[in-house]
Amino acid sequence: QVQLVESGGGLVQPGGSLRLSCAASGRDFSKNVIGWYRQAPGKGREWVADITSGGRSNYADSVKGRSTISRDNAKNTVYLQMNNLKPEDTAVYYCNTLYLGRPYWGQGTQVTVSS
Repeated sequence: QVQLVESGGGLVQPGGSLRLSCAASGRDFSKNVIGWYRQAPGKGREWVADITSGGRSNYADSVKGRSTISRDNAKNTVYLQMNNLKPEDTAVYYCNTLYLGRPYWGQGTQVTVSS
């Protein structure tokens, strides 16, 4: 059974940092593109970043320069390091991947940026 589990969210002050983790289980995801998405209250889910099996990364303009996505294939885990957090980064963050053409999502981790 494919499962994605996010962790690392929390309450942080503006300008602070968090590292989110996405642990995949049930299959070897080392060859998969893994993505991070977020959904703020009252808004749709938006793409944040993704990383290929070879480590090539892409970022949304809203987080570019403040975030770094990385992966540890031995641990089947993808990370999202977020720095200089802003109140507009407040959202539930989800990781996502495709397996046999079907999308899989984790349960999400809440990030709240507030003073």
